[in-house]
Amino acid sequence: MKIDFNKVNGLVPAIIQNARTQQVLMLGYMNEEALNTTVESGKVTFYSRTKERLWTKGETSGNELLVQEIRLDCDNDTLLIKAITTGPVCHTGAKTCFNETESKGFLYQLEATIAQRIISQDDESYTNKMFRKGINKMAQKVGEEAVEVVIEAKDDNIELFENEAADLLYHLLLLLRAKNSGLESIERILEDRHTSR
Repeated sequence: MKIDFNKVNGLVPAIIQNARTQQVLMLGYMNEEALNTTVESGKVTFYSRTKERLWTKGETSGNELLVQEIRLDCDNDTLLIKAITTGPVCHTGAKTCFNETESKGFLYQLEATIAQRIISQDDESYTNKMFRKGINKMAQKVGEEAVEVVIEAKDDNIELFENEAADLLYHLLLLLRAKNSGLESIERILEDRHTSR
């Protein structure tokens, strides 16, 4: 990486993004020494403009940012650092400094909607009705949807195949919720398998 530290008085902005959820967590600044320390230690280290020194995220709170990937933008003057968090990132105790709910994509929004429908106990809600039928019925429904995906995969109608795949994903999310699990846990398992191979 050839970084242009000269544009902003020896500093470059470093955008920190959650490596698992893709949520933007915070913005800090790095000089060349901070970047080198980050690369060597594997922990995000910034240059504090107010204290005029290096500081490693989590040095007092214990909430570290563990580097997974570092990218440089097209102008060679901004860094994108994907990291895994060990706790809240913001000094306020929030997960992100941007005061937003987690943005993990639509499947996570759907997962949250499923949870809300279960809590609401709305008798008109399909989600709530399925949940109240219990684990066995939900597991059976996942099995039925999986079979339908297999059947449609053997034909040439991509629209039917994709619709069955969507049904399977929805019912699997419902079953995960019933088992007190979720996408984040499954992602972590897949990530661990990916890195160990």
